Amino acid sequence: MTDSQRFIEGLKQNDINILKTVPKADLHNHYPLGGNKEFIHKQTGKLINPVNGKLLSMGDMHKWVNENIGDTLQGKEGRILALDACFQQAAEDNIAVLDIGEDVWAKDAIFGGNLHEMIKLFYKSRETYAPRTKLSFQIGLSRHCSIKSLLKWSEEFFEEDCFNSIDLYADEFAQPIENFKPLYRKAKEKKLILKAHVGEWGTADDVMRAVEELELDEVQHGIAAAQSHRVMNFLADHKIRLNICPTSNVKLSRVDSLKNHPIRKLYDNGVIVTINSDDALVFGNSVSQEFLDLYSCGLFTAEELDEIRLNGLK
Repeated sequence: MTDSQRFIEGLKQNDINILKTVPKADLHNHYPLGGNKEFIHKQTGKLINPVNGKLLSMGDMHKWVNENIGDTLQGKEGRILALDACFQQAAEDNIAVLDIGEDVWAKDAIFGGNLHEMIKLFYKSRETYAPRTKLSFQIGLSRHCSIKSLLKWSEEFFEEDCFNSIDLYADEFAQPIENFKPLYRKAKEKKLILKAHVGEWGTADDVMRAVEELELDEVQHGIAAAQSHRVMNFLADHKIRLNICPTSNVKLSRVDSLKNHPIRKLYDNGVIVTINSDDALVFGNSVSQEFLDLYSCGLFTAEELDEIRLNGLK
């Protein structure tokens, strides 16, 4: 039986254990909150239960994290624990490609200015907990940081050959997207995959503008693109992939339910989409469970979901 046959059978049988045996990608995962809760419970005695119900804003999410996770994953040791938990989650869910990385500010603030040590910790964790998972190593940029600081902090990152992608996240409205063009020109020169969070809270026009200004290859979330046929056609024509996190979108009140998630409209309009976890500790779903939930609510057929699974592995 092929992977695709096994995956389709797992969906039709409503068997999460079958789905876990099939290779998948997780291309939208924030590792500090993307780990396995049982692993963290075993290591610390702290059980982190995911959000029950819906949050209304990123502020609500940060408040929830402070109240339910606190300082458990803070500092260098907490960061290492979070990283180990993330790779443990990847191993248990048969994640063949995991795109995670670190904020450029963290090199100094958390790892004492030692980038090589930080890099070694990522590869050590992968080898220990998920040796069959390919690490697609990401350079992380926060919109809350000044461009001057981001340029300074990222210089050493750009000198390394181990990074595969760059991503921009945090408040979509913190700064104009054009401000980040110098960083993305450097990343393009390094032949990195260019990604950015946009269209989770903003508009379809914001998605198109970000893709054009930063010359993005992929968009994290991007679900607002479904508001515009012009933008969907643009994304489809330029083969811009959207790495979508359905449960996150529901629990952050960006969509009212999985059954009404715009990923269906995006898919029907030819936009390349993938399905990912975002923050597993907060939202509670593995990638396998995301697929199963989308099938169970009737949004996609098993065959369509297998096509989406394969999109992430290309």
